Amino acid sequence: MLEPSKFKTGRRAFLSGLCAAGFVPATGWASVGSPRYLSAAREASGTYVIVGLGADLSELFRVVLPARGHAAAAHPDRAEAVAFARRPGVYALVIDCGSGAVLHRLNAPQGRHFYGHGAFSRDGSRLYTTENDFDMARGCIGVWDVSAEYRRLGEIDSGGVGPHEIRRMPGSDDLVVANGGIETHPDSGRAKLNLPTMRPNLTYLSSAGAVLEQVELPELRRNSIRHLAARHDGLVGFAMQWQGDATVHPPLLGLHRRGQNARLLKAIPQVQRRLRGYGGSIAFGADKQVALTAPRGGLMAVFDTDTGKMVSLLDEPDICGVAGAEQGLIFTTGAGRLGVSGLRRKAVDLQFDNHLIALSADL
Repeated sequence: MLEPSKFKTGRRAFLSGLCAAGFVPATGWASVGSPRYLSAAREASGTYVIVGLGADLSELFRVVLPARGHAAAAHPDRAEAVAFARRPGVYALVIDCGSGAVLHRLNAPQGRHFYGHGAFSRDGSRLYTTENDFDMARGCIGVWDVSAEYRRLGEIDSGGVGPHEIRRMPGSDDLVVANGGIETHPDSGRAKLNLPTMRPNLTYLSSAGAVLEQVELPELRRNSIRHLAARHDGLVGFAMQWQGDATVHPPLLGLHRRGQNARLLKAIPQVQRRLRGYGGSIAFGADKQVALTAPRGGLMAVFDTDTGKMVSLLDEPDICGVAGAEQGLIFTTGAGRLGVSGLRRKAVDLQFDNHLIALSADL
């Protein structure tokens, strides 16, 4: 996807990260055209924007932004998002998505930095942020009181190292965390410090921090669990990024339901090689579909969640954003293409960033 850029922090810095964890009711976005999808993007001029897309993929709004962020958490009741700095960022901005105004600034406590993702509680009163306690090499989840202008209440343990994405489980306040297993430290930039000993896991937490369940893949401990999708019936999908031998092509997509073993989905060998060990985004679609995008390979592989078999493959350079739709799956690419699975595609004057978020009241 887009190459990282060096930039100065602006008043609305990192709003481009709006396309991240969490779903919001479309009614909360009525003032900006009630979009069905959101994505960060970059114009040909290099200007960063956030765009709202309708069900027919028409552009409903475009907000010019001064900088690029990583991801964000969207409030469940109003058009408000917490946009995070790219790892290892130490602040986040609470944005009024209608006016673009910065409502609050969140600062990571000393000895912590954000990993770029967060999730709201079901009622919107709490915000949970993935963080690194970097001197102790410990993952933690920051807890913030939304009603008290996002005052920090404390933190809970993430259940592992390197928590990347966090999601709230459908219909509850339980959380699921992708602990990527990779140790980092700000003094070393984005260097990966523990690859020989990394142990990624999928951890389910109560809102109070109790570990409800954990899933590890000991035979694939170099497979960093990074991104998540949660289906309405509680099925969780997770996308992985391989940190091992480049000649090995392990599964990059997993499915898990509480109380059961994880299932790993893998394409036929010639397709699996083309994924290049990197799962970019994941989403559930209609008809029991789950999609994994591989921007390095320029592919989207779609699997049947019942059989685990790959049912379709889409070739699109730099494809990464994906979201479920009534028609199947919506995708976006860093080359400025978007479409509905393989049925309808068009090009626009934007380079889309990594994630595409569907606005929904289902949760």
